[in-house]
Amino acid sequence: MRTPSDATRAGSPDETPPPPSSATVSTAVAAGAPPAENGDTTGHRTRSGWWPLLTRLHFYAGVLVAPFLLVAALTGLAYTAVPQLDRLVYGEQLRVEKVGDTVKPLTEQIAAARKAHPEGSITSVVPPEAPDHTTKVVLSVPELAEQDKQRTVYVDPYTGEVRGALTTWFGATPLATWLDDLHRHLHLGETGRLYSELAASWLWVLVLGGLLLWFGRRRAYAGGPKRNTVLPERGTRGVRRSRALHAVTGVWISLGLLVLSATGLTWSAYAGERFTELRTSLSAYAPELDTSLSGDSTSTSGHDHSGGHESAASGGLPAGLTVDQVLAKARAAGLDGPVEISAPADHKSTWTVAQTDGLWPVRLDQAAVDPHTGEVTARVDWAEHPVLAKISTLGVRAHMGTLFGLANQIALAVVALGLTVGIVLGYRMWWQRRPTRGDRRAPVGRAPARGGWRRLPRPALVVAVPMIIAVGWAFPLLGSSLLAFLAIDALLGLVHRRRATRAAARA
Repeated sequence: MRTPSDATRAGSPDETPPPPSSATVSTAVAAGAPPAENGDTTGHRTRSGWWPLLTRLHFYAGVLVAPFLLVAALTGLAYTAVPQLDRLVYGEQLRVEKVGDTVKPLTEQIAAARKAHPEGSITSVVPPEAPDHTTKVVLSVPELAEQDKQRTVYVDPYTGEVRGALTTWFGATPLATWLDDLHRHLHLGETGRLYSELAASWLWVLVLGGLLLWFGRRRAYAGGPKRNTVLPERGTRGVRRSRALHAVTGVWISLGLLVLSATGLTWSAYAGERFTELRTSLSAYAPELDTSLSGDSTSTSGHDHSGGHESAASGGLPAGLTVDQVLAKARAAGLDGPVEISAPADHKSTWTVAQTDGLWPVRLDQAAVDPHTGEVTARVDWAEHPVLAKISTLGVRAHMGTLFGLANQIALAVVALGLTVGIVLGYRMWWQRRPTRGDRRAPVGRAPARGGWRRLPRPALVVAVPMIIAVGWAFPLLGSSLLAFLAIDALLGLVHRRRATRAAARA
């Protein structure tokens, strides 16, 4: 049976990494005891005081935040399979039975959709992205608009047959919407968003802290095989093996976790607001497409160039060019690939044709087309987007698994599974380090000792405190949860010291 001292000699997830003095380490290991930390017994302030503080932060953050991360990992893993699940569940709506030779005009397909679903008004049309895809006619229906949802009618582009209709959210199917809501807020609304933001806020702290602890430990035990930094050490057992697997898994998926943390925070409630303020101050938003018509164009709005095309008032499309003509004008202007054609908001607005190809390299240009003359009155190209706006867009698409197609999905699945394994191993280490002898038995291992900050050099504290305040402002949930932990930890420490004082007095 392993004793507490055996577990300590084998190493643990929460033990303080030794200082970078190879002589001290060699002496300690040869003696069969854990390497001592400089200043640990004297209480002097030294740079090595960072290690116990970082160890305690990593340990408690892992224990307390890991459940939130586990939920985020599992729900994110489910979301990565959305394209395949959509094809399985909604194949009848999304795919045609047989690829034909001739595609019907969009005008006829829209007419078929309106005949089957005359409710609401048309907001956009999405031509098929592939030969076996259906055309999507998106309707704005009052009872759905209150929920930011639409009704999408799916039409066979070869036969004009309506294949069905679904309630969609910005193009996402009901299943994709359900999984997205599960991942973002567990179907708990704004309250549930706190869970995902808390997980994303602490994730980068855990990743960076874990990397520092692991590489610091590997440096301290100089002379060991370098492969053990990125591959599990051979021939180890117990907590030492668990720690190596935990750390190596974290090393391999660390970059992916940092990207997921950063991109997830951009649309969170509180940290996302800070990011919005930053983008606003830097003018880092994509340029808006000007869809307003000039005076000359609006004066011709009463003329019907389409030969009896429905009016906007009837819930159809505005008088003027047909959808096919608008698409032809956009294609001539260079907007190739998948596009979405959005109807004018009113008689003073243009059509909008926007590229929707989110695969790398992305095609996300937009053009405004005059509904009467066919002139391209304005356009915004992807090349014109500010760098920060581009990074944000690409990061979000990578987070959602659409930027690199199947490879992106596989990478996200690997990161999610790796995070799950790392969390399980972390809790396993906590259990493996439990005392198992006599009256010292406990269900889990001991936490790292308090007071590591007292051993930090004062200049380090002077620099660290403002940095922590700044991080707490940028990531409000991280700052507030850290303050709550410190308050509870200080209270427990006070209770512990009072009990120890009373016990000493009785003795």
